[in-house]
Amino acid sequence: MTTIVNVKFGEYRNQPVVDKQFKLVKGFQTGKKGNYITVRNEGHFPVAIEQIKIKLNNLHDFEVISGEATVTHQHTKEAESDDHAMDRIAQRFAVLDEMSKACINGDIRAMIVAGPPGVGKSYGVETQMEKASMFDQLSGNKIRYNIVKGAMTALGLYAQLYKYSDSKNVLIFDDCDSVFADDLALNILKAALDSGKTRRICWNSDSRLLRDEGIPNSFNFRGSAIFITNLKFDNVKSKKLQDHLEALQSRCHFLDLTIDSERDKMLRIRQVHRDADGGLFSNHDLTEEKSTEILDFMWENRTKLREVSLRMSLKIADLHKISKDNWKSLAATTCMRNQ
Repeated sequence: MTTIVNVKFGEYRNQPVVDKQFKLVKGFQTGKKGNYITVRNEGHFPVAIEQIKIKLNNLHDFEVISGEATVTHQHTKEAESDDHAMDRIAQRFAVLDEMSKACINGDIRAMIVAGPPGVGKSYGVETQMEKASMFDQLSGNKIRYNIVKGAMTALGLYAQLYKYSDSKNVLIFDDCDSVFADDLALNILKAALDSGKTRRICWNSDSRLLRDEGIPNSFNFRGSAIFITNLKFDNVKSKKLQDHLEALQSRCHFLDLTIDSERDKMLRIRQVHRDADGGLFSNHDLTEEKSTEILDFMWENRTKLREVSLRMSLKIADLHKISKDNWKSLAATTCMRNQ
């Protein structure tokens, strides 16, 4: 007998699945990457795959319309409560703070921080860098860190590494994923982050840029590097890019912030509100009741929002500041996808 299920709320390849019916292939399962059910695609998604796995938060995210469904206990674990999930996320960000300090002190050479956009990865790293550089700023000394964003050539990478090559200097690559796919840039990074006692980097071709800036064709790198990325390394399809990322990971500490679902993103927002002095909206003069109303509004509309992030929560709080009576309508117009 064919079992038909209705997915009340789920996710497939980062696309929300809301109130859709499928033919069930395998019942509720818990694997290494979370909870899911296996269903027949039958044209629901434009992929040449007959059977797909819909990611779920828990058993209550789907219901059986007809037939029967089973629960398979593969790596079964108890459902994580919201409080436990927030504690888990907070602990990961505490680790991020500690590892950032270790980079500043030169105790570790490199770290990769992976997680979705808008959850505070960059803010956490930058906060630690600013704290460590406070006395340098007050005394007018050179700041010992630099944040690189956007695209970067191999030559630009070489120049930046030279400028921040001293001990206890940190170069931060924030969403600068182009360096992962450039063979020359990757080879430079391999040399910079090598596990040997001396990390010698060379540029073996003539360059006017290097001459004009007084940068030598070789130097020893003694600093550290932090890579902040939205990439899910396990999901990268390109074999070439996979090889590059494996080579880089072998030289770096890797911190996955484990914020993989819409629920996790929303709980990260709630966790920041819970733990921050004055709450998440301390600059918006909101009561706790109004703050909770904004967070509940985001959860109720999580599948419609352009993104579920800390940035989005602050945008909505800005709208509340503009119009206390009409902020929901403003949010629906400016913060949600066209349905």
